[in-house]
Amino acid sequence: MDGAMTVPLWGLAIYVVWIVFVVVMLLGARGRHLAAGGDVAAFGIPDDSKLIWRLFRVQANLVENLPLYAAVVLIISIRGVSSGTIDALVIIYMVARIAHSVIHIYGADPRFRLACLLVQLLSLLGLVGLAVL
Repeated sequence: MDGAMTVPLWGLAIYVVWIVFVVVMLLGARGRHLAAGGDVAAFGIPDDSKLIWRLFRVQANLVENLPLYAAVVLIISIRGVSSGTIDALVIIYMVARIAHSVIHIYGADPRFRLACLLVQLLSLLGLVGLAVL
């Protein structure tokens, strides 16, 4: 391993930066909520009409899915596997991952989120297949 940044590793770095960006948005929403006299207990009340709840769910979803992508990147990196197909699947995965978040943040039709999730899962399965075969 020569230490070069590969597309899968860049995808992992972008994933982490995206999580940090969402956390900063969440902290801002929480700060505004508290500054307006809101209750801390309201943070845990499911309400998709509230931005603070959607941001919380997006952040939780990103953290829940990070180990899956990181594990695939680990396998790819340790095995030294690379190809244009792997790079394309990483890009597709990351675009779908970020689109999923944006759709959720804006409260758009959840069917679009589902479509993004399916694209992510298929991309991950493809990456696993290419990583281990």
